[in-house]
Amino acid sequence: MVIGNTETAKIPGVSAAGAVPEITDFTPAADVELLHYGRCKCIDGVPVTPTGVPTPGIITMSALQLSPMPTFAVNGGVRVRPHTPYFEVEGEPGEDIRTGKALKDPRRVYENGVLLGREMAKGSEYLVIGESIAGGTTTALAVLMAMGYDGHGKVSSSMIDNPHSLKEKIVSEGISNSPFCREEMRADPLKAVQAVGDPMMPAAAGVVAGAAESIPVIMAGGTQMAAVMAIVKGLAPNVLSNIALGTTKWIVNDRTSDVRSIVKQIGSVPILAADLDFGPSKHDGLNVYEKGLVKEGVGAGGISVAAFLASQGRIGKNEMLAKVEENYVQLMRIMGK
Repeated sequence: MVIGNTETAKIPGVSAAGAVPEITDFTPAADVELLHYGRCKCIDGVPVTPTGVPTPGIITMSALQLSPMPTFAVNGGVRVRPHTPYFEVEGEPGEDIRTGKALKDPRRVYENGVLLGREMAKGSEYLVIGESIAGGTTTALAVLMAMGYDGHGKVSSSMIDNPHSLKEKIVSEGISNSPFCREEMRADPLKAVQAVGDPMMPAAAGVVAGAAESIPVIMAGGTQMAAVMAIVKGLAPNVLSNIALGTTKWIVNDRTSDVRSIVKQIGSVPILAADLDFGPSKHDGLNVYEKGLVKEGVGAGGISVAAFLASQGRIGKNEMLAKVEENYVQLMRIMGK
């Protein structure tokens, strides 16, 4: 999982990845800790939305418990580091993209990511690469638009009411303030990332590009990973044939976004959607996923897809729901609820 922070997440109304905007600095580190320990160390409890809905990392954790596989974190650039081992690619936290100067040196981060991806591939049959970064759908829209893709009304949101107009206003300001012209950003994805991207992007793109040279890669995420895919296409187009997007049914069926349209603009890349169903759950904090809250993150969809496939039918949506409910109860107990 590739983690990062962007100051863009602290713009009011952009993200639901923390109870308050300032706590989003802790969200990626807490997600990594949750996967390793079943609880968080850098914060009390677990990352929650402003309405108290827990991180989609609870889905990822449950899938890994049902179908164990090695888990690694890559620090794309965070303000709060996880209390776990992680790989460094020399990234730094991102600035508010409205400045047009979001990142300092994404090229170095990308190149380090490529080397890391190649090394990871040597001991793996395939890789599943997820992300945790608050505010990432806004930066995804910005990079897609800067690269010339049509992202209007197409990126998803962790909120039920997708704030498209707010995102597009932020993106427009960032692109206008970029030191690069549109032609430069279309020709070089890393210039688009430098201007209006986030630190997860060059790290994830590098790992994907390096690993997919030799093994299949599931890019675990929704429209944020679609933006990373667009970067990969611009820098290493030959690996697209070894890539699939793994996400949740909530992203694919989301009426407020269109991941299919974004991926179609990039290339013929398959989209695999985990058929998770929290409708039968007796817990309100899980039922709301069916109403369009949270939807994806922390590689939840891609890891679930991998768990389903690896189990050869032993694990399905019923088993996933049972394990998620079990973990939900434990986490709520930790939080004193």
